[in-house]
Amino acid sequence: MNTLALDIGGTKFTVAAFTGDGMVRRLSEATDREGGREWLLGRIAAIAREWARTLPFDRCGIGFGGPVDFPNQKVALSTHVGGWQDFDFPAWVRSSLGLRAVMDNDANVGALGEAAYGAGHGASPLFYMTLSTGIGGGIVHEGRVWRGADSYAGEIGHLTIRPDGPDCLCGSNGCFERLCCGLWLERDHGRSARELLQDPEFVARYVRDLALGLKACIMLLNPARIVIGGGMSKAGDALFVPLRKELRRQITEWSRARIDVVPASLGDDSVLYGALVLAREDDWEPHRVPRLR
Repeated sequence: MNTLALDIGGTKFTVAAFTGDGMVRRLSEATDREGGREWLLGRIAAIAREWARTLPFDRCGIGFGGPVDFPNQKVALSTHVGGWQDFDFPAWVRSSLGLRAVMDNDANVGALGEAAYGAGHGASPLFYMTLSTGIGGGIVHEGRVWRGADSYAGEIGHLTIRPDGPDCLCGSNGCFERLCCGLWLERDHGRSARELLQDPEFVARYVRDLALGLKACIMLLNPARIVIGGGMSKAGDALFVPLRKELRRQITEWSRARIDVVPASLGDDSVLYGALVLAREDDWEPHRVPRLR
């Protein structure tokens, strides 16, 4: 069984092909913001059709970098790239590529990938956070994505961290995403997140806000493990050691909630492996993480 996997982010998109559980092709490109949705759909179609000449696909899984109305399989919104609101991405895949497709937001899909194949395997409940252009969260408990009543469970990026903080693209202010994501770090400080996270003095300040958001997650959900993916998680110990220390300082003294915070072991491929899980026919309802052989 061949699966087409799509990871649609704010600054780049990635296309992968799987045969069974194995990734056999992968291509990542920068997103053309000026070209918008139509440019991106054209690139995806071109890549998929070229690959399908030698690798015919049976199905498609999609992780989208923004809120997704899961029951109706529509993009709710993209705050980073316009033109996606209410777009039925799976319907486009069916009509353009002839594949049955299923979509969820990239954090939920990344959570599935890490739960099935990565750093979250065996940990339940698992909270997965993507720390990249934006911030998103996904919850997996006993092999199931927990989406809440309206598909928006886990949207930690727009938790208010500092009520008097700067305006966020969502219309609120002081949001976790506004204070801690890569997009705003670069705009606020004039240097890339990668450069900033190499500066110990900056990191010492940065983890205060990062820990505030994760403290809310720990106290509310009491996850067995928090897995952090996305480009900024690649900072490794330079980020995770001070972050764990700050969390221990902030977490309520009487609480025995565990602080198990680790980087995603699948690196940039968490969402792609999650899209593979999502696309499997027998996992669509209720999207269970498969038992690994």
